[in-house]
Amino acid sequence: MSRRDHERAVRETGPAAWSAYLRERIYATFTGLSIVIVVGWADHANPEHAFLALVLGVVGIVAAGFVSDIVSHMLTHGSLPSRDENLTLLRISGGGLSTVLAPGILFLLAWLDVIHIDAAVIASSVIYIVTLGLIGFLAVRKSDLSRGMRLLALTLLVGLGIIVIGLQTLAKTV
Repeated sequence: MSRRDHERAVRETGPAAWSAYLRERIYATFTGLSIVIVVGWADHANPEHAFLALVLGVVGIVAAGFVSDIVSHMLTHGSLPSRDENLTLLRISGGGLSTVLAPGILFLLAWLDVIHIDAAVIASSVIYIVTLGLIGFLAVRKSDLSRGMRLLALTLLVGLGIIVIGLQTLAKTV
């Protein structure tokens, strides 16, 4: 199933599922970005370690999101999710996996000595930052807020994003 088909299937499940899908992508993007930043700060970044840390970190946050959704379902509904509900939960959490594709390829290319690890770190950081910026921009743009409130909301989202990145980076370097 292509990414577009995957996203369409989640959207058709309803607004709550689409919102959860986007939330998982945001979590995975922040996780990937913080890993990339920490790799970039290393004195002698090892491309193999960078690739494995990125892939395992994003897979870990996606798996945690899936487990969280199952627990939430059990607490809310008093039962395990049905087969269809499990499929929806897998689609929601699985959306985060796509965030590792381009940066993962860049780190793999660095591991294979096709590009330098510093280039992979810079390009991956740009990809993640642009992704977060676009998601924030689209969220503000689709809102019913006035132009001034949209600008304020986008400014707040950027500021909060910087704080999140700083905290995640600090946690991984301490």
